[in-house]
Amino acid sequence: MLTVGDRFPEFDLQAVVSLEKGREFKSIKTDSYPGKWKVVFLWPMDFTFVCPTEIAEFGLRSRDFAARGAQVLGASTDTHYVHLAWRQSHPDLKDLPYPMLADTKRELSSALGILHKQKGVALRATFIVDPEGVIRHAGVNDLSVGRNVDEVLRVLDALQTGELCPANWRKGEATLSG
Repeated sequence: MLTVGDRFPEFDLQAVVSLEKGREFKSIKTDSYPGKWKVVFLWPMDFTFVCPTEIAEFGLRSRDFAARGAQVLGASTDTHYVHLAWRQSHPDLKDLPYPMLADTKRELSSALGILHKQKGVALRATFIVDPEGVIRHAGVNDLSVGRNVDEVLRVLDALQTGELCPANWRKGEATLSG
């Protein structure tokens, strides 16, 4: 699995970006958000139980990420058509403010090293990538356990200080002297 200090892999994937007829899909590439931090999270499959809770929570917190100069990108190995159908049918996913990437060929998941060995789906992985394309945080949960979006924001805040941050540190608190 790629980890802290590695470059995030190049990608060019179809994504669902809207429910508006004729504007549903867009190609999203590695360099689609220049100068921004990226929070890339992957989930196993659409039309499941834990995944929509995470996807919706990232959506609810998207303004918090945007205020930090970060772009959220979600992805699974489902097609963009499956993503669209799920968004159209699930009330918590209709108004998502970030792209749902379709890693249908498993190229991104494979490059990241986060494919489940038996099931062949993406593990529940989260990557925080700095504006230069370097992975600054990598985390993976078991398929059955959802992420804590507050913790992802906390880690992003800590990384953006450029300083030493103790356990349980929160934005606005003192950092450690080097």
